[in-house]
Amino acid sequence: MLSMIAGVAIGYVCHIAAPDADAAKTWAGYFALITDAFLRLIKMIVAPLVFATLVSGIAGMDDTKAIGRIGVKALLWFLVASLVSLSIGLLYINLCQPGIGLNLPLPNSDAVTGLATKSLNLKDFVASMFPRSIFEAMSGNAILQILVFSVFFGVALGKLPKNKSNTMRGWVDDLLEVMLHVTNAVMLLAPFGIFASLASTVTVQGLGVLVTYGKFIGWFYLALLTLWLVLFGAGFLVLKGRTVQLVKAIRQPMMIAFSTASSEAAYPTLMERLQAFGIKKRLVGFVLPLGYSFNLDGSMVFQAFAAVFIAQAYGVEMSLGQQITMLLVLMVSSKGMAAVPRGSLVVVAAVIPMFGLPESGLLLIMAVDQFLDMGRTATNVLGNSIATAVVAKWEGELQPAGAGDLPADVAEELEQR
Repeated sequence: MLSMIAGVAIGYVCHIAAPDADAAKTWAGYFALITDAFLRLIKMIVAPLVFATLVSGIAGMDDTKAIGRIGVKALLWFLVASLVSLSIGLLYINLCQPGIGLNLPLPNSDAVTGLATKSLNLKDFVASMFPRSIFEAMSGNAILQILVFSVFFGVALGKLPKNKSNTMRGWVDDLLEVMLHVTNAVMLLAPFGIFASLASTVTVQGLGVLVTYGKFIGWFYLALLTLWLVLFGAGFLVLKGRTVQLVKAIRQPMMIAFSTASSEAAYPTLMERLQAFGIKKRLVGFVLPLGYSFNLDGSMVFQAFAAVFIAQAYGVEMSLGQQITMLLVLMVSSKGMAAVPRGSLVVVAAVIPMFGLPESGLLLIMAVDQFLDMGRTATNVLGNSIATAVVAKWEGELQPAGAGDLPADVAEELEQR
């Protein structure tokens, strides 16, 4: 918040002090040095983070048959919910078009990438998903190629006997823990990147750019509200009147998620509330973690807003087909990234260069990402709660409130709260 205010203030001083537009652009270029350094750090963590996250998660499934019937039902719900969320985000961002009119200059390096990407047809795109070399994919941050290799590697590692794979699994788990620490360290530098990005933008554009932020946030929360209504309606078709009870039951974890912008902070309380609602513990313990990795409804809306906003801000024309393709890539790429700090931002940063969009546009969004993160995190909690309850209903494991396997004293304490 402080860096955002400071960036706007310093940028405005430079904007009014600059003798002409060329001088303003020159001064903005000095701020861009900090921006470029931060973006390089973001790109530095993408490849090892995606690899470690996916391999650790896939190899950790000791019994791949455990997905079974419940897993298939849950994944089908997650897939439909993700597609609906992306569609809502795409609809609203194209209705409001908050980035239109910014006319930010496209950096030279990004402009070259854009020209190369626009000539990519469907055949070349599909072929580019498969790596010729994992080292080449890692060095180029080719996220889809890294995803393909990670899936093969994770499944193969999971099939090895534990006495043979413990060393490799431990190495992957340690790598994931290290990369999460590295990610946290990089994100601590975000205030500097935000300051420089806003100072640079306001130096050239003036305070009029702030209207764009207000418009962006307002329409984003309107899109989230629409998604909430859709999720509630879908849940009502299965749960009937108990949908209202469910929403009341998860008010506390939703508030925790909103105020902390952390799904993990709400996780323990959410498990308790769902069990108190009447869902069997084993089903909550299976579906909810699965949802935390594969059912990020709020994050899907955000990714649609973020990617298309960046295209609008830099004047990069994208057809509806290109937008849909990009969002489908974002949806696939985001799976397993729930535990990563600002994971949605990391995924957007990795994918948008594939479609000719500059990574520098990401910092425009990071300036207000805290406000966006609060809403999308609370939405993720709501979506996963409804999904867990619906699957429990389908499996005949949804009991009356308080009749689940939560200890009586804990259930009574929750009701008192």
